[in-house]
Amino acid sequence: MSLYQWMDARLGPADTFSVPLNVNALHYGTGVFEGIRSYATQDGAAVFRLREHLLRMKQGCEVIGIDFDMDEIGEAILAVLRANQHRDAYIRPLSFYGSGLGLDVEALQQHHWVASVPWNSHLGSAKVKLAHSPFRRNRHTSIPPLKLCGAYVNSLMAKHEATKRGFGEALFTDESGLVVECTGENVFMVKNGQITAVEHPDALGGITRRTVIELTGADSRAVSLEELREADEIFLTGTSAEIAQVGQLDQHELGPNPVTLTLRARYLGIVRGESAEHETWLTRF
Repeated sequence: MSLYQWMDARLGPADTFSVPLNVNALHYGTGVFEGIRSYATQDGAAVFRLREHLLRMKQGCEVIGIDFDMDEIGEAILAVLRANQHRDAYIRPLSFYGSGLGLDVEALQQHHWVASVPWNSHLGSAKVKLAHSPFRRNRHTSIPPLKLCGAYVNSLMAKHEATKRGFGEALFTDESGLVVECTGENVFMVKNGQITAVEHPDALGGITRRTVIELTGADSRAVSLEELREADEIFLTGTSAEIAQVGQLDQHELGPNPVTLTLRARYLGIVRGESAEHETWLTRF
């Protein structure tokens, strides 16, 4: 049975949508995407922090000149989830430039597409093996840290290199040895029970990162690789990864992760609607 998708104001089976091979975004990365999660709750299902994701996607679209209607895409997301009867799902909205080669995109047609797939955390509950990457993150002065399609080749290269060495994820640092982020996650450390959010101008402004800071009051500041290696715990945050514990950084193995595990349990309760205090973070459908 084909899943339902939405494209350019039409909801229909996925196999009824297509784009030609000369679509501009395929050649030049001229698109913007988001990764959004929905969760089963005791009372139906809900999308977590939908508005925040749409606001960030709108920022990305403004950077490359794509018109973006937050209300329309928000309704499209809920329509796709309902049509697919998805509860625990990963949602992918994508806005991109259509047919036409070259970098003069102003006259090209703009497209908007939404899909959903059943999903659990992509890093899972196991401890992540993290490798310091030889690659540098895109500089924010060249490419703003938003979810711009072409920019993610940088992540692909680092992840591929780390995987070849037997690691599960890659860690970017800058030329000064300051930690930036991972290929798709922000970084936190715990030392003597205190949680610190790694801050860097080249890192994506993660929505899960913001959530953790709001929940814990974590300090947000620059952290060097040397300081990170001395942490009692390291964890990663992201919409898909949720809150993932790190068990190894290069050849250094970390011990138990009590703070991370407690925080992860709290987070999973919130996204599943178990906290009335945080109900405003949920869009129920």
